[in-house]
Amino acid sequence: MLSRRAILAGLAAAPLMGTRALASAPLSVVATTGMVADAARAIGGDLVEVQALMGPGVDPHGYRQTRSDIVAMTRADLVLWNGLYLEAQLEDFMHSLTKRVPITAVAEAVPADQLLHHEDYENRSDPHIWMVPELWTHAVTATRDAMIAQRPEAADAFTANTEAYLAEIAKVGSYARDVLAQVPEQSRVLISAHDAFGYFGAAYGFEVKGIQGISTESEAGLERIRTLVDDIVTRKIGAVFVESSVSDRNIRALIEGAAAQGHEVKIGGELFSDAMGEPGTYEGTYIGMIDHNATMIAGALGVDVPLQGLNGKLGGKV
Repeated sequence: MLSRRAILAGLAAAPLMGTRALASAPLSVVATTGMVADAARAIGGDLVEVQALMGPGVDPHGYRQTRSDIVAMTRADLVLWNGLYLEAQLEDFMHSLTKRVPITAVAEAVPADQLLHHEDYENRSDPHIWMVPELWTHAVTATRDAMIAQRPEAADAFTANTEAYLAEIAKVGSYARDVLAQVPEQSRVLISAHDAFGYFGAAYGFEVKGIQGISTESEAGLERIRTLVDDIVTRKIGAVFVESSVSDRNIRALIEGAAAQGHEVKIGGELFSDAMGEPGTYEGTYIGMIDHNATMIAGALGVDVPLQGLNGKLGGKV
């Protein structure tokens, strides 16, 4: 972990914004999560260079900036982050950086009355808005606006690209609603490693249970695991899900606990919660991430889904 002194030293050593390349050069964007970076790439096309700080399998709740992150962000033309306390360990640094570099917390564009709150997350909103495509559109338009502010001469291109991207998001959002609506009501229970699926549950009528709280920094107590095991056995829940960015240790404990009571529960699949798939794969895009999750959940809970998802690309390259 970098000390506050190291953070301030990094800021002091960074070049001033006025020394950056001319406006004709690609807009240099640093994004924290893969989902935010995907939006920036889709909107910017060849007019931007986007660096994502957090790759596949990286948990944003506990991520701490490295020295190379500090250099990248202080030299960028624009920094985009989710906000809503998702990148909890970056908060102090980001607030310091606002004095030097344009920064936008794209998820904070969601109207306040559409945000969810959690009993374990006092005085804060659930940051996992990307789980519902209709909500994520607010972050996408905020990304567009932030990029236009830095490159107003590219506004027409950014706007056209945004409209095309939003059309793709609407398409995968419609698909998710269709396949998830086919899950029998008694089977609409989603148990995963942490409470990343609150918006998903509210949008699609699922009861969502996470072993850990909103943040993976919270501890999963033995009592919580025992309660979930009892619930799984009593309700004869047949599938639980692991997450790509969270250890499966606690999920395995649920399976073993249910087995000890004579009930078999399987892993329904690996979901992308706080990070997307590998770069260069379909699941490494936002559209692919949502397609994968909807197809995986619906299929594990009894729906006859297309094995390769909406666009026939699951498990393949972009």
